[in-house]
Amino acid sequence: MPVDGSSPVLLDGDAWQAYFRDFKRSAFRLEVHQTYTMPAEAETVRAFLAGTEKPEGFNEAWHRTITDHAAAGRTMTRAKVVRRPLTPYSQYLFEWCIPGNVAAGEDYRIVDVTDRPNPGLPEQDFWLFDETTVVHLNYRSDGTQINRELVQNPDVGKYLAWRDLALESAIPFSAYRT
Repeated sequence: MPVDGSSPVLLDGDAWQAYFRDFKRSAFRLEVHQTYTMPAEAETVRAFLAGTEKPEGFNEAWHRTITDHAAAGRTMTRAKVVRRPLTPYSQYLFEWCIPGNVAAGEDYRIVDVTDRPNPGLPEQDFWLFDETTVVHLNYRSDGTQINRELVQNPDVGKYLAWRDLALESAIPFSAYRT
């Protein structure tokens, strides 16, 4: 549902990929769900849960995207809210996904709310591009993505405050111990 009452602008395919290709300075993501059920990841999550070794070149295209942005001076940052015990999906992220993202140049941070209250972060995943453009990632309770929605006329100050709060409340992935 659009935040501002206007018709939703849903993003898919190249229109969505363009945000990752074309941002000029920064891309920030707040991840608040404990499980994501993404069809494109289903096979690799099953393999991880079955104890299979991580495939050679896993997530290589995404890592190249991160590396290219970092080389051009553009930052990619995430803050992931977690609760222990980690869900199987979060375990997959922590073991197979995040280390490669960090090695490629992404600043990935963890906000652990296991033993403390949520510091005031929303229950809404979003990307913030160049501190001006907000895209909500909408999910069902089981982690299945419903859609990606460009927020028209966002209150950017609110999203910047959430970004800053998430980063202040987080520790680098490399320092997090489960």
